[in-house]
Amino acid sequence: MSNLGTDLLVTLAYGVVGVLLMGLGYLLVDVTTPGRLNQLIWTDRNRNAAVLLASNLLSVGTIVVAAIVASANDFALGIIGAAAYGVLGLLVMAGAFLLLDVVTPGRLGEILVDPQPHPAVWVSAVVHLATGAIVAAAIS
Repeated sequence: MSNLGTDLLVTLAYGVVGVLLMGLGYLLVDVTTPGRLNQLIWTDRNRNAAVLLASNLLSVGTIVVAAIVASANDFALGIIGAAAYGVLGLLVMAGAFLLLDVVTPGRLGEILVDPQPHPAVWVSAVVHLATGAIVAAAIS
């Protein structure tokens, strides 16, 4: 029974780190795009902003999962790795977003929160997902 208690606490710790990293990812997307995400997504029902945020959150989750799996049941290594790789992944995603902004016409952040569906949101979402997958693969 003591293993169950320990396992539950370890799971809770990983969950807290994952949620904090997703919160940081939310803030990063909010800062790099015009307007407030909570207004754009929940009030204005902006699909572009929702796809962009969802791809960021899924990427962060993928990185955290990879760090947990790579920890080989070493909790200290896993929790530190999840946090460190998660932050690194967010920085790499932000860099990729900025690079994509430089090579595309107009301001990418403004395009991605336009109320009309725009194909650029799918390109940006795939950049987030691919970047997250690359960081996750590098962990192992």
